[in-house]
Amino acid sequence: MKTRRGSSIGLDPGSASRNLTRIIPHEAAIVRQSGLGRLVVIRGPDRGDAITVSPEPLVIGSGAGSDARLSDATISRRHLQVALTEGGLVVRDLGSTNGSFVRGARFQELILGYGAEIQIGQTVLKYLPEEEAVEIAPAEAESFGALVGRDPKMRQVFHLLTDVAATDATVLLEGQTGTGKELLAEEIHRHSPRRDQPFVVFDCGAVPKELIESALFGHVRGAFTGAVMDRRGAFAEAEGGTLFLDEIGELALEMQPSLLRAIDRRMVRPVGGGGYQNVSVRVVAATNRDLRAEVAARRFREDLYYRVAVFRISVPPLRERPADIPLLVQRFIAEFGGGRTLHMLPDDQQRLVRHGWPGNVRELRNLIERACALSRGDTLDLGDFFGARNTPAPATEGIAYHLPFKEAKAHVVEHFERQYLQVLLERHAGNLSAAARGAEVDRKHLRELLRKHGLRESSE
Repeated sequence: MKTRRGSSIGLDPGSASRNLTRIIPHEAAIVRQSGLGRLVVIRGPDRGDAITVSPEPLVIGSGAGSDARLSDATISRRHLQVALTEGGLVVRDLGSTNGSFVRGARFQELILGYGAEIQIGQTVLKYLPEEEAVEIAPAEAESFGALVGRDPKMRQVFHLLTDVAATDATVLLEGQTGTGKELLAEEIHRHSPRRDQPFVVFDCGAVPKELIESALFGHVRGAFTGAVMDRRGAFAEAEGGTLFLDEIGELALEMQPSLLRAIDRRMVRPVGGGGYQNVSVRVVAATNRDLRAEVAARRFREDLYYRVAVFRISVPPLRERPADIPLLVQRFIAEFGGGRTLHMLPDDQQRLVRHGWPGNVRELRNLIERACALSRGDTLDLGDFFGARNTPAPATEGIAYHLPFKEAKAHVVEHFERQYLQVLLERHAGNLSAAARGAEVDRKHLRELLRKHGLRESSE
């Protein structure tokens, strides 16, 4: 019997409430996996419908004796039994006529993870987590550890972090560059039972592709040219604590299966090693990309996405929470003011609130750090932030005409490079990856230029 799209599929009376599919708004700011799962029909007569699965065994078929009935005539009356376990979805073929297949291979019984597809007859079912938008009341406090925020959006995040930090659940932090995702990850760790163990940051976009497996999982001596001694990877270094996978969306596609295995099994095998090692690590990941769009574009594995997004928290950009700006300014004055009491002019505060903040909190932090250094009285000196005086001088100014052409040119180039890099870093709030994309240069080359001129990118 065909049912409406998005509803449960042909369920027997009494089982409908157990299998109803919950619809999750795409734009939900805080989403978690409910612990249940669903099989979505992505091909076949019942396309668009879904079956919710739970630890209680459920029979799928075309006959009246099935718990979830499909209208595909090529499916046996009692075709497949599914049940959730801690290890994944246990799928068992019930002696069907046409068989059950995963990746083209017929099976009798399998344990599947999120993103797996099962073909029965002319129907394809995809196993996905059941997600739910979390309605969180704003916390009364305007801080969570080192985090501060007055806006209800941030106080909702604080409330959720209080609960999430106490668990070992994997968390995905989504947000624009400069919103403070690393600071959120640190506070999750500091408020967790693992607080006395290591907090290890691994930037997935900063390690060359050919070295990333070794950097994550370690290697043994002689595993490759240059491996002169054993090395522990990030997972081993974070043993007992938290591993923060920053910019996970930058991870090369070919490395993603290895990471998925490590997170799933909590076991790693060093490059060149003969066996796996157990690790006890909590994983928190962050990205400034839309990972769901990356999954759709096949640049990010769907099963890895669902594994890291047990809790998915979107960190709002600074422009969406202007009430936080005065609070953040005071926090940064306390950090960079050298013990002075600095006041901000009311007009300057209004201008800060109206500013678009493309670099988010990092941009504001950099501004206040510079302002504290420039301030001589008790008024915060924002310098030329609202004017045009920071426009770089033309490169023709200061040319050393008395020098030979080659040396004079080198001076001009040196001056240009430094000015360009300073403005580039400010424009991208110190983020190396974003700056490299903006300048259309290789990230490694940009880092070398920054070192040459004594400049450095900010940490998120």
